[in-house]
Amino acid sequence: MLNPCDAAFVAALSARLPEGTLRPAAPKHLEEPRGRLRGQAGAVALPRRVEEVAEVVRACAAARVGLVPWGGGTSLVGGQVMPDGPAPLILSLERMAVIRSVQAPENALVAEAGASLQAVRDAAETAGRLFPLSLASQGTATIGGNLATNAGGTGVLRYGNARDLCLGLEVVLADGSVWHGLKRLRKDNAGYDLKNLLIGAEGTLGVITAASLRLVPRPAHRVVAMLVVPSVEAAQALLALAETRLAGLVSAFELIGQAGFQFLQEVGPEVRLPFAVAPDWAVLVELGLPQAIEPEAAMAGLYAEAAGAGLVLDGVIAASGTQADQLWAIREAIPEANRRIGAVSSHDISLPLSAIPGFLREAGAKVAALGPFRISAFGHLGDGNLHFNVFPPKGGTRADHEGQRSAVTRLVHDLVHAAGGSIAAEHGIGRLKVKELERYGDPAKLAAMRQVKAALDPLGILNPGAVLRA
Repeated sequence: MLNPCDAAFVAALSARLPEGTLRPAAPKHLEEPRGRLRGQAGAVALPRRVEEVAEVVRACAAARVGLVPWGGGTSLVGGQVMPDGPAPLILSLERMAVIRSVQAPENALVAEAGASLQAVRDAAETAGRLFPLSLASQGTATIGGNLATNAGGTGVLRYGNARDLCLGLEVVLADGSVWHGLKRLRKDNAGYDLKNLLIGAEGTLGVITAASLRLVPRPAHRVVAMLVVPSVEAAQALLALAETRLAGLVSAFELIGQAGFQFLQEVGPEVRLPFAVAPDWAVLVELGLPQAIEPEAAMAGLYAEAAGAGLVLDGVIAASGTQADQLWAIREAIPEANRRIGAVSSHDISLPLSAIPGFLREAGAKVAALGPFRISAFGHLGDGNLHFNVFPPKGGTRADHEGQRSAVTRLVHDLVHAAGGSIAAEHGIGRLKVKELERYGDPAKLAAMRQVKAALDPLGILNPGAVLRA
């Protein structure tokens, strides 16, 4: 049984930490972007050093006070807010934002958990390297949060998830001990892989305070195109063609459905759309090429062969870096347009690649049978991760259909599960999907997860109620 973070606990902990480390929680610490949950807290701790984090965790363990790690607050599944139970202490890593070192010759960088993803990318660029994790929220999202949720983003096709870009971790465990695991090794088989257990655990097994990250050489050339395709099957065939022609050089391959363009026209953000009429389906393709390959010729050759095979109907190839950024701005603005419309139900799912076209047809038909909804389907087609979001009809609001949200979610998740997919592709479980994990998760895996949680956090103080029911 946990105890609240009350005034007596705050006073006792304050005496053990530098002045100003503990404060009342700010509104940002209690909110999540979709407004589905509102958190509570007795206080927020803002340490500057790993030793202070350890002191906070030791105090919470001794007093059996719940602790909620907080990065940039961008989680879409409520992993950063605790609405129920005894008021926790929020542990914000926002003051621990130092880039500790950059080793360009060995393609590595060490950053504290509170550093924003944008800051990490900028530090890599200054060193002539690329940190390829890329998200629309990268100016706010922190590297600790990215690792805690095993973030995906647009570069997974070529570079992998956050897990694939991490070499080592510094972590404060549930008893306040510190695991000094910031090795920059590509190979290390010395025992259990604790690093990959903690990545994606959403702060329920330990608090990530710093990470060694893998950098990659920057491609000499970058070329981006937005191409209209006649179907999702054609988009998949186009991806296969691109990977055959340019093996290992396709950096991103994003699918955008018609509603994505229409929502931008309706509510913004204002971006320059390349087509007068919103196509049913389009793909955004980015190639990252070596010096020896001429970028425009590579993309033009791909377009010509794809058009000849009936895979592409129209398209725009960026002629400059500015135009490339404008095309990417369309893709990156879609989540904000979705937020302004207000989704009845949002789904971050992954599917076997071959199952995607059939899923989109069946899910679209079954959602339509529930009501006159609009569907915005978009995402990372190359790795099977789709955002399948259901919206009210034009002129309606999310509140008008609140009573149907559970039915829509159940329908979509049942179809995903039947197809051998996952109900949590890149946003994690948080608190909003705990019941869904219980419904669809493999029983043996869930039992093992509970045993791991009990072993590493026997008092249950770390992010109570996230991932697994408290």
